[in-house]
Amino acid sequence: MSTTSLKLPEHVKELVAVVARQEGVTPHAFMVEAIRLAALAAEKRAGFVSDALASRAEAIESAEGFPATEVHAYLRNRVQGKTTPKLRARTWRS
Repeated sequence: MSTTSLKLPEHVKELVAVVARQEGVTPHAFMVEAIRLAALAAEKRAGFVSDALASRAEAIESAEGFPATEVHAYLRNRVQGKTTPKLRARTWRS
């Protein structure tokens, strides 16, 4: 395991110590876990953005999509446990 030095403002250091004590872990363990979770969240966010950009490009290329009102009705029915027909994409560009 490598060593990294991290300079924290005093108020952050005190907060970490208090919260770590409440959670029954060392401040070091608390910070390692916080950094790990932040890195995973950033990775997930980057994947989400990448998927969204690919979907946008596909929608522009195909010129097909789903009317928002139909999507909302479909989701509402699904949440209520109702059987609902699968949505069909429509051309949105003339």
